[in-house]
Amino acid sequence: MGASGKKTILITGCRRGIGRDAALTLARRGHRVIATTHTSAAAEGLARTAASEELPLEAFKLDVTDAGDRRRALGRGVDVLVNNAALGESGSLAEIDLKRVRRAFDVNLFSPLELTQLVLAEMLQRDCGRVIFISSLAGRITMPFMAPYTMTKFAMENGAETLRRELLRLGSAVNIVLVEPGAYRTGFNQEMLEKKYQWMDYCSYFYPIIGKIRSGEKRYFRIMEKRSTDSIVRQVVRAVEAQHPRMRYAAPWWQALGVRIMRMTGK
Repeated sequence: MGASGKKTILITGCRRGIGRDAALTLARRGHRVIATTHTSAAAEGLARTAASEELPLEAFKLDVTDAGDRRRALGRGVDVLVNNAALGESGSLAEIDLKRVRRAFDVNLFSPLELTQLVLAEMLQRDCGRVIFISSLAGRITMPFMAPYTMTKFAMENGAETLRRELLRLGSAVNIVLVEPGAYRTGFNQEMLEKKYQWMDYCSYFYPIIGKIRSGEKRYFRIMEKRSTDSIVRQVVRAVEAQHPRMRYAAPWWQALGVRIMRMTGK
């Protein structure tokens, strides 16, 4: 990191939503942003947006599940790695094809950990840097029919906190941070929820109440989702720029408070 305090930040999963908005916001604040996406087409679109504002943002394809793509993060002097790429999956644990669950863990947990190990090796050699995991408030509570996704975030929460404590044993200056978004209307939740209805058909244990489940989900997210990502992007910025970052940053504040109360009361 230079004397100006501006950092080189690599972010995965920047096609849309929180990843894209955080990448553009950080670039507008003068940081050098390496914004990666799952496809080349998405990267090209983001690069055009950045060029139109003359932002210090480079965009390219980095599929976190591809070992060759992950190595593209090396040798770039990354000060901050933001693990944001994620796959949404939903459905009843009593009957979901476990290939779907394994795929969710691969994209949301194992591949980001492999990327982290690569970039972390360079950070530890320099004895400076920061790794931010974009988790979810849903990774701290249980939600029916969302476990194929939320289990990956539960595991990420544990792994990130453990990694932070391990690095403290080394006396390392590398920080590990969690950012926990609540419900935001980016399209991610809707796509995730709809996936289970591709296979929870008349053979499902829950087929007699599918209509009730679907309407309940739509009602819940219609009430809970925030249309703007501004509040969570502010938390990402704080996680990046804080001199001494906390373990966790979360937004919206009222959803974070609700989750804390639910955990305290054992619900």
